[in-house]
Amino acid sequence: MQIFLMVNDFSIDEFLGGRLKIKQPLRGYRAGVDPVLLAASVNAYEGEDILDLGCGVGVASLCLSQRISGLNIYGIEIQSDYAALASENSKLNSLDLNIINTNIANLPESLRQMQFDHIIANPPYFDGLSSTASLNEGRDTSRIINTPLADWVLVMAQRLKQKGWAHLIYRVDRFDKLFPLLNARFGSFVLTPIVPRAGRDAELIIIHMRKSGKAALRLESPLCLHKGGNHLADCNDYTNKVEDILRGRGELTSWIKNN
Repeated sequence: MQIFLMVNDFSIDEFLGGRLKIKQPLRGYRAGVDPVLLAASVNAYEGEDILDLGCGVGVASLCLSQRISGLNIYGIEIQSDYAALASENSKLNSLDLNIINTNIANLPESLRQMQFDHIIANPPYFDGLSSTASLNEGRDTSRIINTPLADWVLVMAQRLKQKGWAHLIYRVDRFDKLFPLLNARFGSFVLTPIVPRAGRDAELIIIHMRKSGKAALRLESPLCLHKGGNHLADCNDYTNKVEDILRGRGELTSWIKNN
């Protein structure tokens, strides 16, 4: 991501090597690498229906739409200002998204009648009662669990087609809270740890899982974000694989080979 333009309290950032222009607030939650990696890992095909739970300003959905044409994407976002930005970003990039400003536990009847080929999400991970609040309400809502994780998992299970895939990106240090809920409703898990550098512990994990899936859980080799042992200025040290993904030249769908 690179800042292309700043206007008042917003920036317009370039994603996928400039293929996408994304307007987002300068303060509060700002989309970065995570939604790009998540979108790159989705094994969707033209004409399929996608549900993005907690879509924010629309980065994951727009990256996916940029990579695969003809998708029918619905984004759910509880924060009205972020939902408005997602709609604006859809128009800015001439990519169709259906953005709905609501809680995931209160989907409109039209969506409750639908089932989806894929669901993508980056669920919140801090308990709202035990976490220290940040200085920005938007960032709090994006990170803190106000809707119980069990409700997120239930909605995914209800809205996913039989043999459909759900794709999440989540913090490793909170994975123990999430996995028992997922394991009760999904199968055929494929887990891809994300490490900041070679030899470091994983901080994030991409989770792929299938409704009514029967395959054994598989742990993929870690995805390494950065080269070397030290951070270079302006994030110019991404590994070649990650750089290709961030520039819109690569994807992360090799995990599907055995499923």
